[in-house]
Amino acid sequence: MTTNMRPEPTNMRPEPVEGRASTSSANMVSTWQDPDADAASRLEALIAEMTLPEKLAQLGSVWLGFDVLTGEVAPMQNVFSRNISWPESVNDGIGHLTRVFGTRPVTAAEGVRRVRELQQTVVSSGRLGIPAIVHEECLTGFTTFGATVYPTALAWAATFDPELVNEMASAIGRDMAAVGVHHALSPVLDVVRDYRWGRVEETMGEDPYLVSQLGTAYVRGLEDNGIIATLKHFAGYSASKAARNHAPVSIGPREFADYILPPFEYAVRVGRVRSVMNSYTDVDSIPVASDPALLTDLLRDAWGFTGTVVSDYGAVAFLQLTHRVAATEGEAAAYALTAGIDIELPSTLCYGQPLLEEIEAGRVDGSLVDRALRRVLAQKLELGLLDADWSPEPLDDSIDLDSAANRDIARRMAESSIVLLDNPEGLLPLGAPQRVAVIGPCADDPQTFFGCYAFPNHVMPMYPDFEGGTGIAADSLLTALQAEFPATEVHYELGCPVSGGDLSGVAAAVAEAEAADAVILAVGDRAGIFGGGTSGEGCDVEDLNLPGHQSALVEAILGAGRPTVLLAVSGRPYALGQYQGRAAAIVQAFFPGEEGGSALAGVLAGRVNPSGKLPVEIPRRPGGQPHTYLAPLLGQRSERVSNLDPSPAFPFGHGLAYTSYGYENLRAGAAEIDTAGTVELTVTVRNTGARAGDEVVQLYAADPVASVTRPVTQLMGFARVRLDAGESAEVTFTVHSDRLSFTGRTLERIVEPGEVTFRVGTAGETFAGPVTVQLVGSTRIIRGERVMDTPTSTTAV
Repeated sequence: MTTNMRPEPTNMRPEPVEGRASTSSANMVSTWQDPDADAASRLEALIAEMTLPEKLAQLGSVWLGFDVLTGEVAPMQNVFSRNISWPESVNDGIGHLTRVFGTRPVTAAEGVRRVRELQQTVVSSGRLGIPAIVHEECLTGFTTFGATVYPTALAWAATFDPELVNEMASAIGRDMAAVGVHHALSPVLDVVRDYRWGRVEETMGEDPYLVSQLGTAYVRGLEDNGIIATLKHFAGYSASKAARNHAPVSIGPREFADYILPPFEYAVRVGRVRSVMNSYTDVDSIPVASDPALLTDLLRDAWGFTGTVVSDYGAVAFLQLTHRVAATEGEAAAYALTAGIDIELPSTLCYGQPLLEEIEAGRVDGSLVDRALRRVLAQKLELGLLDADWSPEPLDDSIDLDSAANRDIARRMAESSIVLLDNPEGLLPLGAPQRVAVIGPCADDPQTFFGCYAFPNHVMPMYPDFEGGTGIAADSLLTALQAEFPATEVHYELGCPVSGGDLSGVAAAVAEAEAADAVILAVGDRAGIFGGGTSGEGCDVEDLNLPGHQSALVEAILGAGRPTVLLAVSGRPYALGQYQGRAAAIVQAFFPGEEGGSALAGVLAGRVNPSGKLPVEIPRRPGGQPHTYLAPLLGQRSERVSNLDPSPAFPFGHGLAYTSYGYENLRAGAAEIDTAGTVELTVTVRNTGARAGDEVVQLYAADPVASVTRPVTQLMGFARVRLDAGESAEVTFTVHSDRLSFTGRTLERIVEPGEVTFRVGTAGETFAGPVTVQLVGSTRIIRGERVMDTPTSTTAV
């Protein structure tokens, strides 16, 4: 049994000065502090010096300052208020410092100063002087006061542009690294299964291949700039019953393997991500935080993950408090540690004294502590935190976290993400109308452009008396339109709030609409958390009607009879099909960030040619029918089977432009391939309109006959192509048969012989094809790694 005896140190260590370990004498530097020694030797030397309490401290974290908040930024936040005492909490060291920048409004300089102070305390308090890893959120950019608020992840997905996502993540990573942050709790790789879920805005849509490509681009942007990226939430979180946050997940093993897991596997195998966060949910009655089959057998043994698994905030304690599979905090810690959770976030509730008591009582094998400890210390070694000359310097306390370069990326991301859904009358672009009515709750509130984890929406509401504003400058749609149309009379009416309130303002809005040449009706969401918004964590909905009284406002404005652009600014897709054919144009923007006003104004005016494509469907009706495009035949419209029609108003991949594109000559490089072979699909795309634009060329495949039911169609690959007016290009997709694999009857991944049809278009529309390729040979079982992407090439013709 492991004991709590404190071993004699194997080497003398000097006292740290101002956060820096002394290097005045080579003989006084421990092996583990020597950057010239090999990593394995350093780690084993350090572990040999450590007592059990010192080991456990490295698996824990501390969150300072959250107790002064007037609301919650994490579920059941009151749980974390226990066991917090600074600096006593770091007497044996600490693994992580939680959200030094992201808990209260601090400037970059204040945050840097606080990081220095905390790190110096950690180093000087602990016997071994090991610095902490500093982690923060960055779902829509660095979640701190004054940092750029980029579009939300669902907007990234609408760009279908991995290079732009990577560029944005690189900028975020550079900013975080400059101020002393090491570890980012992003990206979210949950695949959308039900639009009613509040966290749809944080996802990259409903297709696992799209999520894989964009999510891994984001991972590499952070990792290549020295920041440890974290995949979340592993796994199944987005498939909760009735789309309720934290609700149980009842999902078949094939759906789980074919739709939920691929983005995580791709980011581990290809993206080489260094951290994974568990899902809060249980899957088939096993809480993920206690499931070694997921966190160890699959993640590590099958996929080869070597980084750290961090708990979602409070997830270890929730094994006792909400899942009720553990009777005590110590038992919860034992479950989580055994399953494979290495670090407890955001505070040490279970991995401290409760876990120590379990080990000393012989109920937990101390080798599990060493297993997790090696992973944590390996990352500290990679970060330079174990080097003898480590110092919290240099940190950049003068950095501009909302630089012009950042805003340029945010602008391009916003412009590329806006989706023109419908424009049957050619109302858009607007040109130069004499009088425009701008109406709706998203018309004059720039915070309706921000996601739930954007600092102004996530943290600032907890500081109602703060006088420093939101920390960033952002135009509303109204102010952006006034700048875009300086010679136009732009008039505004609220109509009704996003949620709550009443319809008393509708009459004035109708009157303003009736007097206008054109109406822009901006409706949608205002993100918040745990019911504090209409979208965001803990903001789930019963159906897909627009929130509050907005549906009534839309009906009233459309009834005014003026040409109306219906603009949805939201974190989830709402049922806009009921307005199709009645609004002169429909535009969708998924929380476009601080540059969203300018981007939307540019699209409406025609300065920006829209190029976004839907990463989710737009429902036709508001009824809560869980549905994505990835459904088999009987999950689609079935007139003779069910009277309910789940067909969308606008399909996955849909998006119009102010130019037109023609497709022709989709062809396969071979009529048949082996079940382990590769085929090239080539299509010609031409800009048939009068202005340059970006088109997203999408390749889909269908498996008409298979041994298990398969989706009617599935995205195989995509390429974003820039074409001048009249210009043509050939786009070639290289499809390996692994991309056509699925989980078969024996729950093994297989490639079956038979016919596969390919086409180019969207999930619901065909622009070119289909062409048929025959897979020949025997059924192939795939074990281990497989080809998970579809390379593309573009050639001008």
